[in-house]
Amino acid sequence: MQLTRLVVGLSLALGFVATAAAQTTMRISISTAQNSHQGVAIDTFAKEVEKRTGGRYKVQTFYNGALGGERESIEAVQLGTQELAFSSTGPIPNFVPETKILDVPFLFRDKAHARAVLDGPIGQEMLTKFDAKGFKALAWAENGFRHMTNSKRDVKEPGDLKGLKMRTMENPVHIAAYKGFGIITTPMAFPEVFTALQQGTVDGQENPLPVIISAKFDQVQKHLTLTGHVYSPCIFVMNKASFDKLSAADKQAFIDAAKEGTKANRARVDEDDAKGVADLRAKGMTVIDNVDKAKFVATLAPVNAEFEKQFGKAALDKIRDVK
Repeated sequence: MQLTRLVVGLSLALGFVATAAAQTTMRISISTAQNSHQGVAIDTFAKEVEKRTGGRYKVQTFYNGALGGERESIEAVQLGTQELAFSSTGPIPNFVPETKILDVPFLFRDKAHARAVLDGPIGQEMLTKFDAKGFKALAWAENGFRHMTNSKRDVKEPGDLKGLKMRTMENPVHIAAYKGFGIITTPMAFPEVFTALQQGTVDGQENPLPVIISAKFDQVQKHLTLTGHVYSPCIFVMNKASFDKLSAADKQAFIDAAKEGTKANRARVDEDDAKGVADLRAKGMTVIDNVDKAKFVATLAPVNAEFEKQFGKAALDKIRDVK
């Protein structure tokens, strides 16, 4: 009897060990808070991966730049020291130059247009460009349209930006465009931004409403202008070698999980955009929401001429013409 119990006990123990051994843990990180549109994306993704692979894969989630800023996370995924990351496209052109075109100012009419481009042939073909660089790009998601904040003055027209020292993403297209506005650009990783604004190292920054809200920038910035100057995509990336090791069914499970993460992410962006302005006004920010966009577009005419040379007018028009 005791021997039977011992055998049953050992079998159960070995079963637990086998189950534990069969579970592979991977990591995914974001630079923003868990209670954000990016947090919703990776939390949904992690839950879906576990569900769709029957618990054989578990994704650990890290927030607030706990594993480094976006650029470091993307580098870590490329090197294989981290399996997954969810990032804005800020640092991505440094790794996959073809994505630069998405950062051209005033390229997208609205979120519906941007989502149609990313979910359609242009965006899906662009995902394949990541393969040669050591990544598997699983799905496009989003940050939203970027707006300007600063601690110095109301920005009602392009001339008001001149001389403001602003944190920018480590993104060559953004830097060129903001210099066109007369902004003194200061590239900086996202986890350093709040402190830089608090200490006055920079006067301002630019980000979508969901980021401004989740980062609590209202505590260190007084003025917000709804310029909507750049649409900011996000992306789920995975280390290519880690992805290639998966079975065909598991590969599909990861892709489908990323698509579910995108749905949750976009829904949260819509929610934040809908209530964000009222929230930030209630917290004491001055919000300029009647921006004459045509003036901002006109100011960037010389920079846009350069972008047309760089990317080709046909490629830009192909994106602009998507319905």
